Amino acid sequence: MKEFVISEAKAETAVLVGLITPNQNEAKTKEYLDELEFLADTAGAVTVKRFTQRVGGPNMTSYVGKGKLEEIKEYIKQKDDEDDPIGMVIFDDELSAQQLRNIEKELQVKILDRTSLILDIFAMRAQTANAKTQVELAQYRYMLPRLQRLWTHLERQGGGSGSGGGKGSVGLRGPGETQLEMDRRIILQRMSLLKKRLAEIDKQKSTQRKNRGRLIRVALVGYTNVGKSTIMNLLAKSEVFAENKLFATLDTTVRKVVIRNLPFLLADTVGFIRKLPTDLVDSFKSTLDEVREADMLVHVVDISHPDFEEQIQVVNQTLKELGASDKPTMIVFNKIDNYHWVDKDPDDLTPPTKENITLDELKHTWIARANEDCIFISAKQKENIDELKNILYNKVRELHVQKYPYNDFLYPEL
Repeated sequence: MKEFVISEAKAETAVLVGLITPNQNEAKTKEYLDELEFLADTAGAVTVKRFTQRVGGPNMTSYVGKGKLEEIKEYIKQKDDEDDPIGMVIFDDELSAQQLRNIEKELQVKILDRTSLILDIFAMRAQTANAKTQVELAQYRYMLPRLQRLWTHLERQGGGSGSGGGKGSVGLRGPGETQLEMDRRIILQRMSLLKKRLAEIDKQKSTQRKNRGRLIRVALVGYTNVGKSTIMNLLAKSEVFAENKLFATLDTTVRKVVIRNLPFLLADTVGFIRKLPTDLVDSFKSTLDEVREADMLVHVVDISHPDFEEQIQVVNQTLKELGASDKPTMIVFNKIDNYHWVDKDPDDLTPPTKENITLDELKHTWIARANEDCIFISAKQKENIDELKNILYNKVRELHVQKYPYNDFLYPEL
């Protein structure tokens, strides 16, 4: 799907666009655009400017108002004479087909929204046949309602649908069938094939999960880029790919972990994100089944992130949508080595904010709130890892006794 992958070309310069609305204040918009810039960087684009507009809500035809769109257009024209002209404009919300069409016509550059950018990254990160199939299905689901804009790219995609090759695909058109109708049919055929493949993969993975024996399953969950893979490497002594980029892990990795005499299975899952496209959640069903079928969840949080509490809410909401919110869960606050705060002036009588709360104060707050089902670590610096192992041992041991009461002879200490 070369249509979507930014990194195959030279790194392009990008402009970001977001809205300040009654439901999203200026500070929140800045946080979202910070994350959008990180997404763009992960995809290989360089952000050079941001545009925001204070409005009641997105414009139905152009997302931003006419004046703001003209302002963006003028900026792009100014940059055309420089060495690095603007290659794309990225919007922080998902755009409709009409919005995409109107904005692209006006700005005359590549237009992406948050959803298509995330799809770009997933396409870049997918390594296994399973992940590639899931990403491709999500891409087609995104493309289908936007065919009027994309149809010129689809004829070369037709050969991949098992219909007899690229040139032969032209013969698929029936009497009186328009190019748009043919493209829609090609995509629907391809989606049907991908769904069948995923059903087969899902069946195979379900069989694999059933054959794992009487072992407790623990799944690492959390926002993207919080350090799940690094924790997996420490606990399982494995070499799962870990990088300071968004969505470094797409395929679920399952490893056998032994703490003292107790073996259990640990799964590293794909990270969640704000405004995660529904198509991706649907496509990654077989991957997220590891979360649904886990006996226990370890929710990893990047405590150094200024907006970590909202990230916790995003993950909890996604778990609820997956039907996994009622599972035994412990919170692991990671990256304490990167936590920073500003000392509050003694004469400042205003209430403390999250920017000037010390790590010790934050620890006591969350330990009290989570009924001690949380721990503060640094996976990078290997700080408090032994304590994490002890907590996991006790929790997995308790779950094992409950689930396999007649299997205690395998573990004398149980």
